[in-house]
Amino acid sequence: MEIWDEYVEHFDYNYTYEFVPTHEEAVFHHEPTCLKEYTCVSLIGITVAIFLLGFCGNALVIWISAFRMKKTVNTTWYVSLAISDFVFCAFLPFSITYMAMEDWIFGRFMCKFTSSVMFINMFSSIFLLVVISMDRCVSVMFPVWAQNQRTVKKASLVVVLAWLLAIIMSLPSMIFRDVGSHLGRTICFNNYTSQALSQKFVAGSRFITGFIVPLIIIVVCYSIIILRLRTNRMTKSSKPFKVMTALIVAFFICWMPYHAFVLLELNHQNYDNRILTTGLQIGTSLAAANSFLNPVLYVFMGNDFKQKFKSCVLSRMENAMAEEGRTLSRYLSRSSSVDGRASTHI
Repeated sequence: MEIWDEYVEHFDYNYTYEFVPTHEEAVFHHEPTCLKEYTCVSLIGITVAIFLLGFCGNALVIWISAFRMKKTVNTTWYVSLAISDFVFCAFLPFSITYMAMEDWIFGRFMCKFTSSVMFINMFSSIFLLVVISMDRCVSVMFPVWAQNQRTVKKASLVVVLAWLLAIIMSLPSMIFRDVGSHLGRTICFNNYTSQALSQKFVAGSRFITGFIVPLIIIVVCYSIIILRLRTNRMTKSSKPFKVMTALIVAFFICWMPYHAFVLLELNHQNYDNRILTTGLQIGTSLAAANSFLNPVLYVFMGNDFKQKFKSCVLSRMENAMAEEGRTLSRYLSRSSSVDGRASTHI
């Protein structure tokens, strides 16, 4: 995947670079050294852990949402997030193999495709979080309308549109990702050599559409929600938003370092390469970790940790997601009845 190259490209600190293959490179035999280095082995271990936790955890969320819970708007949101993270984790073995072998053996198509999957995950996750935040805001501001108009069919349509937009935003990975030979090995890299401004445009567009704009929308939505709840003196009704708030905070904490160091890398000549490399490695690990944090948050949000740990994992995940739907439904019903009484007095 695109940002995983930092783990294996020792000859250059940038995840984007230029090279000209030579005859010497064609006969040069590369001996992988990753498994002999503590840092590289540690990174592989972290990635394997992320793969196992994310793959199993998100598969569990998908299974519970599909077979053990009633299909609602809320479960539609959460299962869509879980599918996004599950697909990302399913492709991590390609990156793990690349790190260990220091040689891309899967061909040009998979080089492009695996990188695209990573950014489809990023964009689909943040777009869905924006949609959920707007859904919560509308439910609080217009409870009667929301109770009548919020349907699973409409939610599913919105999810499809969010995924299509995420795929469109991920097309640069399919366009610029390429494979080549360097020092006797095949590498998967970003080939911006023919269009110098493309790298800045791609990095900037990802930062704006995948971080800044969603952050602004989510902050505005939650500000409205908080003000509305305080005005109605219904602070206790904020309980349904705990899981969603944790998911949003986790996403931005996990992805902010990656975006920051990618932007710094655009002017890599002004910074210490070791700092950029370390920062991108940390940012990469945090970004990948976000894919297994979501199912963990479903389980351990709310009650005391020990009680949740001792209880059945399946039932805790089901209760954590169902609790939000029940509480939100009570809030909508209560608000609907209040509005109904108010209309009879007018």
